[in-house]
Amino acid sequence: MSKTALLFAGQGAQVVGMGRDFAENHPSAREWFDRANAALGYDLAGICFSGPEAELTRTENAQPAIYLVGWVAFQLLKEQAPSLSYSAVAGLSLGEFTALAAAGTLGFEEGLRLVRQRGRFMQEACESTQGSMAAIIGLDETVTREVCDQAGVVLANLNCPGQLVISGETVRVQAACEAARARGAKRAIPLTVAGAYHSSLMASAQPKLALELAHLSLAKPVVPVISNVTAQPVDSGISENLVQQICAPVLWEKSMRHLLDQGFTRFIELGPGTALSSFMKRIDKTAMMLNVSDLPSLSNTCQALSA
Repeated sequence: MSKTALLFAGQGAQVVGMGRDFAENHPSAREWFDRANAALGYDLAGICFSGPEAELTRTENAQPAIYLVGWVAFQLLKEQAPSLSYSAVAGLSLGEFTALAAAGTLGFEEGLRLVRQRGRFMQEACESTQGSMAAIIGLDETVTREVCDQAGVVLANLNCPGQLVISGETVRVQAACEAARARGAKRAIPLTVAGAYHSSLMASAQPKLALELAHLSLAKPVVPVISNVTAQPVDSGISENLVQQICAPVLWEKSMRHLLDQGFTRFIELGPGTALSSFMKRIDKTAMMLNVSDLPSLSNTCQALSA
């Protein structure tokens, strides 16, 4: 019997139009979008469906939007594949909040409002600093760390072999990109992001998020939730972990290797895009990857689960 883990998309996966075919073809999906609008007091669904792109990519909108579409994908998958059984969940950065909701730790609305606030706090941190990020392609971790140390930036995302993301002050990130190319990186690509996520430049968001979390009563997860910070299941100290995550590196490859070591062979990516599937191909080509981002992928995944 295959052990299945659910993986939830993170910020950067957003695209105008996401979730629209779900809402147009499934009344249950439309209800979730309506509930989200009511919970937040504005038309987040409309921003998902129609943009404009500049509005969708604002951190305070992108984060609840990706959470929402990932949640709807999860609900439709359960509806269309009622025999679905999963034994762990994980999410990339922001996606960890959707994973926690899927594991019963957070209610849908409280998770949605929480990530909206997280997005606001991070947007404020971005606007008060001069930070950026870049993807370093084709350079191993040891050399990339050396480049980071020399330039005064940090490793922000350890996604998969040969795909790392650095973060820090913009001028330092630019210097690190030049140094990475000189050390043999195939590419060093500046990312279109608002600031230096998963670095100390986000520190001002941490106490604000801690205050929001202090008002919530988090339940014990019904399945293991793999933490971005530790690459291990998180049980106690969930709030502290989520606060730490804002500045800590995302240990995605290590998280996936933990699941693989625990006997997981099937992974379902939920939410916009297929970035997590692409990472898994570079981590373990033998793992079965499915995804639910729109109606065709939902149909394909349901067929694969019933095979």
